[in-house]
Amino acid sequence: MLVSLTVGKVDAGVAVLLTQDNRLIEFPSVLLPKNISSGSIVDINVSRNHAAESTSIANFQSLQKRILNTYGLETPSPPVLRLRNATQTSLVLEWDPIKLATASLKSLSLYRNGSKAGSIPRPLEMLSTKISGLAVHAEYTFHLVLRTSAGTFQSEKLTCRTHKMTDLSGITVTPGIMPEPQREALERAVDRIGGKLIDAVRIDTTHFVCTEGRGPAWEKAVEMNLPVVRPEWVDACEAEGTIVGVRGYYLNADPKHRQLGPRQTPQPQPQQPQPQPQRQAPEPVVPETTIAPTSSQPNVSSQSGADQVSDGPPTPFPSGPTEVNPNEVQQDNEPEQAQPSPPPKDEPAETTRGSEQEEHNQVENNENGDDNEEAEEEEESTEVPHSNHGNGEEKGKAQQEGVGELEEVSL
Repeated sequence: MLVSLTVGKVDAGVAVLLTQDNRLIEFPSVLLPKNISSGSIVDINVSRNHAAESTSIANFQSLQKRILNTYGLETPSPPVLRLRNATQTSLVLEWDPIKLATASLKSLSLYRNGSKAGSIPRPLEMLSTKISGLAVHAEYTFHLVLRTSAGTFQSEKLTCRTHKMTDLSGITVTPGIMPEPQREALERAVDRIGGKLIDAVRIDTTHFVCTEGRGPAWEKAVEMNLPVVRPEWVDACEAEGTIVGVRGYYLNADPKHRQLGPRQTPQPQPQQPQPQPQRQAPEPVVPETTIAPTSSQPNVSSQSGADQVSDGPPTPFPSGPTEVNPNEVQQDNEPEQAQPSPPPKDEPAETTRGSEQEEHNQVENNENGDDNEEAEEEEESTEVPHSNHGNGEEKGKAQQEGVGELEEVSL
């Protein structure tokens, strides 16, 4: 289509064109022919370019598809968490490599029992972590939270439990430098307890077993602060049926510190009840000691009475009186009377009753002696009244014999 336009005004960049019906059209002055001024008439041919239009549409659709395939189909995937190894006090968790697609990573965090336990350093490189200091035979729940520029993604919750002290399946041993026979014996022992034997020192290695402290593996174990023990430690765990302390099984440890529970626990038990029967042994001897005083007390009293009888009145001097006062004889005999011995502390009730009976008899004898003295003073005779007790009769005989034997002696 051909259109005739009149140039109204020409500026540096824009020219004003007028149509036949007096409409203004701004047109770039660069596209106008040279030497154009106000009032000039120009013809402009306008037509549609279908080929260029088709090419432009195709290019646009291709761009839309590339954008969709790049940013619309692939999205970051949630992390997949799983348990790698478990011991009595630690858990080793691992996960698959993180897929971010075209998004950028912000953070990767680990949650334990619903609360944040910490952030994973270098999440694109590290694929495992170890949680220590857990309780024995306790249940825990873990999950990962991935934060990206495309959104937040959470892994499924993983429920795991630590082992009991008698569960040795969590022991993961890395062998070091040792003789070949000991290495073979170590492999058999680890297989019997249900543990694992790996050649390299990894994050799930629990113990490094060797006989010589040297080599790259030993240096890495020391750097990771792993316990370096001798092969006898695995044998001790197998014998005990539980985890044994590693203090006595270090390379430079004294073998005397190696104590096995089942072999030594029965030893202190029989030593405790031994002192008990020794302390109770003297108890049955008590009744034997109490019998002796009861049988000897009458003899003591009889001997004292015999002494009293044998001691007669003193021989008078020629110039002295021929008669003996019974009061003087009684006063001389009173200090010689033996006092009853007190009963022992452990003496039974029968011994106490016997001593009381003897005291009662002694009191009666004394009373009878006083009566006899009064009768002798009044009657001045040698007759002595009889008493029912043996001690009184002996005293009366002694007094009667003493009176009869006193006679005058001529010089």
